[in-house]
Amino acid sequence: MQKLTPKVILEGTRLTGKTELAFALNEHPRFVGPRRYRYHSPLISAEWCGFTPEPWGRGPINFEPGGEEEARALEVFDTWVRLIELQPHYSWVIDRFHLSARAYQLAAHGHDLDFRPLEERLLALDVHLVLCTRRDGTWEAARAKRLQVSGNPAQYGDLGAFRREQALFRRLAGGSILPVLELDTTDGDLDALCGQVADWMASTGGLWARPAPADGS
Repeated sequence: MQKLTPKVILEGTRLTGKTELAFALNEHPRFVGPRRYRYHSPLISAEWCGFTPEPWGRGPINFEPGGEEEARALEVFDTWVRLIELQPHYSWVIDRFHLSARAYQLAAHGHDLDFRPLEERLLALDVHLVLCTRRDGTWEAARAKRLQVSGNPAQYGDLGAFRREQALFRRLAGGSILPVLELDTTDGDLDALCGQVADWMASTGGLWARPAPADGS
């Protein structure tokens, strides 16, 4: 049986269901194999706000640019990629990563980050990128659903910001050197969405470990 070792980054603006999809992929039999009991495999996120002590504080995405926090954020990304390099024969699901940092820093500060060296390392690891998107005309319904559970409802006040950010994500994903799938998550059918991701990664060979190159190749 060929070992499943998929590595996927889920990107996109809020209200596109990235986190729900991340958890679903991390337990889906076509992605991580059949499970007779529940256990955890790596699911990481650059959205963790670990730089400041308050809720919804700063972290690797929304850091203060140009100083110590930026250096720390870049080291976080480097460290996570290094962990994958050290354990390449495993499945990895990443809910928000470097494109989220680029999108936030561009929108908030007009500050672009050069992640090309990082993407070259991710490409060598066969990491795939899924851009989660939502159809126009559905943002209001998604917000109403989210407000039922959100602890920070103020962040959903301006839906125009989400539309602008989605356009920015599309531009950034279009410039990525990683394999990219744009996935319409509007309907929220997680099993079907997992199937689409699995189908795509199967078609690229990204679900399984690549054979090691022959010596001298």
